[in-house]
Amino acid sequence: MLAGLDLLRLGEFALTCVIIEVTPGPNMAWLAVTSAAKGRRAGLMAVSGIATGLALVGIAAALGLAALISASPLLWNVLRWGGVLWLLYLAWEAWTEADGVVENVNGTTWFNRGLITNLLNPKAAVFYVAMLPGFLTPGAAVLPQTLILTAVFVAVATGIHATIVLASGTMSYLLTDQKRSGRIRRTLAVLLALVAVWFAWSTRSEG
Repeated sequence: MLAGLDLLRLGEFALTCVIIEVTPGPNMAWLAVTSAAKGRRAGLMAVSGIATGLALVGIAAALGLAALISASPLLWNVLRWGGVLWLLYLAWEAWTEADGVVENVNGTTWFNRGLITNLLNPKAAVFYVAMLPGFLTPGAAVLPQTLILTAVFVAVATGIHATIVLASGTMSYLLTDQKRSGRIRRTLAVLLALVAVWFAWSTRSEG
């Protein structure tokens, strides 16, 4: 037992996290675009921002804030449309860079973008509300159990996201030729915009 959590159940939760994280979503698509266009360093900084965002949402869930978001259509839709607009902005930025308008950003910027992307994702809050209770041990203190499960989820997600970055970073050599780079960046921008549309569609009935 760990803080009241059965180790077998903890392993089952980790496996569930793996299955969820390998399912394509906004984080996966954006990390692939960022790593291919900006390189592994930018991608890894984005991963750290995503991990921080997931951890903050998990803490919010432990304090009951995630349940409030899940139960409020207004809060849900504010986050939902904020996330959609943010993804569209990132897609627009990738498209303009294909035309040679390159924004000078540092590692902190990529961290902040990863953080914002997840704080504006209401599905992250719903994950904690919907999934964590089923793995809690009845009768044991809820807060430490929730924090441990959050740490496991963040660790699994970070490992998978880092793998995506390292794999996508190998595409950066394709961007050395300016003409080819423009085509690839525009393609990635369109794909990211499609992810934003998919995100809007997939969350349309959640709130």
